[in-house]
Amino acid sequence: MLKLFSRLFSLGAAATLALAGTAGYYHYALPDSFYVTKGTELALHTALPIQSAAEGDAPAYAAETVPMRGSVSLRLFGFLPIKTVEVTAVDTPLVVPGGDPFGIKLLMDGVMVVGMGKVNPEGECPAERAGIQVGDMVLSVNDTPINGNAALQQAIGEAQGEPVQIRINRGGDIRTLSLTPLYSQADACYKAGLWVRDSTAGIGTVTYYMPNSGRFAGLGHPVCDVDTGEIIPLSSGEVVGVNIQSVTKGSAGAAGELRGCFTPGKAMGSLYLNNRCGVFGTLETQREPAEAVPLGLKQDVHTGEAVIRTTISGREPKEYAIEIEKADWGSTGTKNMVIHITDPALLDTTGGIVQGMSGSPILQDGRLIGAVTHVFVSDPTRGYGIFAENMYEYSADTGG
Repeated sequence: MLKLFSRLFSLGAAATLALAGTAGYYHYALPDSFYVTKGTELALHTALPIQSAAEGDAPAYAAETVPMRGSVSLRLFGFLPIKTVEVTAVDTPLVVPGGDPFGIKLLMDGVMVVGMGKVNPEGECPAERAGIQVGDMVLSVNDTPINGNAALQQAIGEAQGEPVQIRINRGGDIRTLSLTPLYSQADACYKAGLWVRDSTAGIGTVTYYMPNSGRFAGLGHPVCDVDTGEIIPLSSGEVVGVNIQSVTKGSAGAAGELRGCFTPGKAMGSLYLNNRCGVFGTLETQREPAEAVPLGLKQDVHTGEAVIRTTISGREPKEYAIEIEKADWGSTGTKNMVIHITDPALLDTTGGIVQGMSGSPILQDGRLIGAVTHVFVSDPTRGYGIFAENMYEYSADTGG
């Protein structure tokens, strides 16, 4: 009897430790805050049941006025405390899923330093000596705004070898450096030793439109400089139509690509923001009326079947089957979920996710829950997606 009691006690202790370990895992895996649709409670799709409760076991959240914030406790199996989280009741927006390709013509706020070179036979580089680094944005020279390579060359040339004050943006840190140009015998002019870029262009996929305002979101990740990898500060940008003409099929170790051309004529709209969660802009051309769907919140995302809307030929998007293999609610970047392309037609044409599909909307249970952002180069049938909530939150900060 003593042995049996001892064994039962050991099993009970092991079970208690296992539960405590599981609660600890959820404590760190779950975010500290959630949005909920007004009038609803916080419900989590987790492998083990987690209940949310306010003080006195009142409903976790059923606020009828927005925005309204409160705190609720999360409990494993309804009794084991995990953590207290902040919950904000909001009006869940209705959005129109995109999937159509668009072209980006983006002018930078200043010019980006993409390289530096020697100016004279002695191997001197004025920019390097001044402390300028690759990735810096040159904003002005002697208080003259710099909006292109030609303007930079003119400002350096006019100094005739005298020191100039260069104002730069280094990752949000604005500073002023003193640079003394050197004369280049080879080019017969004064030079700073800078290689810069002032614009970029490319194609992506629209994630969603706002039904009434004309605002839209796309890409799901920032437009970055190809040489430095830095997010390009936006001065102005145009949105143009794109016609997808061909596909380079992806394979293990080689990313595929959608190939298209900008359609001629007037720009469709403008861009006002390029940030970590995508590009955001306003369309000026009228679109055909389309059905809006609720924007899914991160806790709405769960493993299982879903679809993406994307365009692999022409300009009209189609839906293709995918599987959501993992959703990381605590992730705040652009890799919030792992998706797996399962649709035979899409796999046959593209091999999976290819460049140009970034921003393709992901829909599950009648909601727009996210967008495609990255491909696994080792397995193009799989990749990452961003939560739609993250994209909307970043656009809403500026009135999107």
